[in-house]
Order: sequence, then structure tokens, then C-alpha cells
Amino acid sequence: MNRQIPAHTLTEVSYMKKMEIAGIIGMAAALLISSVGQSESVHESLEEDVLRLHILANSDSMEDQQLKYTVRDAVLEKGSVYFENAASQEDAKNTAKGCLQSIEEIARETVAQAGYDYTVNAEFVTMAFDERTYEEVTLPAGVYDAIRINIGSAEGQNWWCVMYPPLCIPAASDEDVNMEQYFTDEESEMLREPQKFRYKLKCAEWLKKFWEEVCE
Repeated sequence: MNRQIPAHTLTEVSYMKKMEIAGIIGMAAALLISSVGQSESVHESLEEDVLRLHILANSDSMEDQQLKYTVRDAVLEKGSVYFENAASQEDAKNTAKGCLQSIEEIARETVAQAGYDYTVNAEFVTMAFDERTYEEVTLPAGVYDAIRINIGSAEGQNWWCVMYPPLCIPAASDEDVNMEQYFTDEESEMLREPQKFRYKLKCAEWLKKFWEEVCE
């Protein structure tokens, strides 16, 4: 003889299952938010710890692009000496502001010696960058401090790297830079394995915009 389960019992079972599912979803969401938050924290520390070098060529012509690299090599060879004693990004930033005219002069002399009469100016900026890859390092998109050198019209493809920590140095010499000396394990992982963090950083960006809209 089949016993019929009371309707209220079925309702209670259904409610309990829904609560279990909601609990699982809640735990998964909490873990995701925690992971996203940790990734955003590492991202913010990179923005604060890095000083970039940004060189804009006059145009995309072969000659202007080659000139850009000639300026790069001169700035890295002669200008990097100013940052040898920098112990932090804050030191590097203050150094950059203090030696900006000297870096501009290095670039200007290099352009003139190459036979061009382009104007050259160097400036210290805080600007948004897209994700950029330099050799084995990929810096996530974000807002970074940078030394920006504009050659002529500055309408050509740009070259970028990291002035501090001195990741640019291998571009002008055979010297190797130990990343672990300057970056935490988490920062190094983000720089070397960006695919692990792209989704999390997008989620962090979405959550930040969502929260800003809610608080308006």
C-alpha cells in the first residue's frame, strides 16, 4: 500500500533544497569575491610600485620608429643611472621629477645627433595604460606613473617599459634583472601569468562600477 507524502512535507523538503542550493551559491560567490578582491589588491600594489617609461615616435615611418629605439637606448644607458639608488617607487618618482630635464636633454641630443630637428619633450604623467607585454612581463591595464618622452608630433607607435624596477635595462645591455628582488610572489605571478587574472580583474572593475552607481 503506497503512502502519500503530505503536501506540507514536500513543501518543507523543497524549501530545504532551495536553501541548500542558495547556501552553496552564496559560498561560491563569497569565494569568488574574496579571490577577486585579492587579485585587485595585487593589481593596485603593482600600480603603486611601478614607474613606467613611455616613448612616442614622431610617426610610423621606418625612420621614425628606428629613431624611437635609438632614443630608448640612449635614455636607458645614460638616464638609468639616476635611478640606481632608488629604494622604492616613491624614490623613483621623486627622482624622475628631479631629473626630467636631464632625461629630456639626453633624448633631444640623441635626436639631433641622428640628423633630425624634431622637438622633444619629457614629462611626468599619471595615465591609463592598456595591458602591455614586454618580453616575459605583462603589466595589466591600469593607471600608472610614467616618464613620457614625445618625439616630434608623437603620432607614431609607442614603446614602453618599466623604468623602476629596472626591467628596461636588458633592452640596452646584457644585464639581467632579478624580478623577485622588487616584486612579491603574487605580483610576479600576475606579471608572468596574466591569463590567470584577466577575468578576476574584469570582475573587480565591474563590481567597482556597480558599487559606484549604487552609492550615487
